Amino acid sequence: MSFDGFPPFISAQLQYLLTHYPHAIKIDQVCSGSKYFPASLDRFTLLIPYCLDYLRWDIIYNVEFPLAAPDVIFGPEDEFPSISCTGWDKYKSYQKRLVGEVDDDRLKFEISTILSREGIEMHMSSGFEKPEEVKFAVPLMDMNINKMILACPWRNPQKIYLQVVYPVGRKYVSAPSAPRLKLMSTSELKALFSIDDVKLPPWLDGMCMAEYLPHLEELLQRQVSEAVSLIDVRRLFIEALVPLFGRPLEADPVFCRKATFLATSGPVTLLVHFFLSTQFPKEQPSVMMQSTQHFNSHGAPAKSPLLTDYPWSPRWDASQMAERILFLRKVDIAILVFGSLSGAFWSNGSHPFDIPHPYPDKFPSSHIANAIGISDEEWHYGTCSCNSNSSLSA
Repeated sequence: MSFDGFPPFISAQLQYLLTHYPHAIKIDQVCSGSKYFPASLDRFTLLIPYCLDYLRWDIIYNVEFPLAAPDVIFGPEDEFPSISCTGWDKYKSYQKRLVGEVDDDRLKFEISTILSREGIEMHMSSGFEKPEEVKFAVPLMDMNINKMILACPWRNPQKIYLQVVYPVGRKYVSAPSAPRLKLMSTSELKALFSIDDVKLPPWLDGMCMAEYLPHLEELLQRQVSEAVSLIDVRRLFIEALVPLFGRPLEADPVFCRKATFLATSGPVTLLVHFFLSTQFPKEQPSVMMQSTQHFNSHGAPAKSPLLTDYPWSPRWDASQMAERILFLRKVDIAILVFGSLSGAFWSNGSHPFDIPHPYPDKFPSSHIANAIGISDEEWHYGTCSCNSNSSLSA
């Protein structure tokens, strides 16, 4: 973020805050409150991650009195007055007190069973137009994910959290409804493991958090461990491409999620990009070709569609997967080169076998097949005997 326009004493504090706070704080609604120094910014809104949501705090400095502490105006839900230098710990204690004062037997019981867990955050939410509810943010798993990754690039510990939201009920209910549940994680974890792929266990009638959390943590531990093991599976696949494509120009050395190779076919030189998801080999790689010699009407390098619709089985070994990719590369070069030359290059993501060439008289399939070293029959039916002696060289 640029701190242009902030006086040095405010800029230094913001830089320290954004550098040392473990979560991503955002700054919004920056302005100046001084009529004498209108170009000096001295007030803004902090969006602070808390309870897996954002708190909005308005921070008001006075550029004319730089040594004075700023005022802090808390959000309307906090019902907190504008005061100076209120500590973060004091705010969390305030929220804990608000939640503890709620007249709801179910919530009182839940709080009593989970207070022993470290790092729990809670927030009381209320307003004129919405019902009262209590939100919990529960850190999951006593597992150091960073240490499980060889040459881990993450600066901060990666965590997974469960957000649990209870409506506040003033009356006793024999069978209360399940709370709203949402799994969240620190942003960098998605390079290894996507929480969107996790199916939460069902919340059974009469269940409480103390019963639910161990089942969820056991599930997550298995899935994170599996995600770590899949790094080596992706690495083996990239290594299996080397005999067919040559050594990669660049590759992701930590998570093995992408690799780029330089390849040639006759006079054509191109880049072959591979993109591997965290679900590889269950999900096949996405492949894209990029010409180094051909350009579209906008002057950008000609690129093939991002292709995933081709024969694939997660049960194949790495070498067989790589060989199937080789034929896809041959067909894709035809689309890339002939499409760009004809000015009718298409990029709608469809499989090349499903698209008739827009200029069959100008570029008949036999010309395309001959240009990339396969027979007419192989072009039409997608049957190519792939081996390291292919006419398509790396």
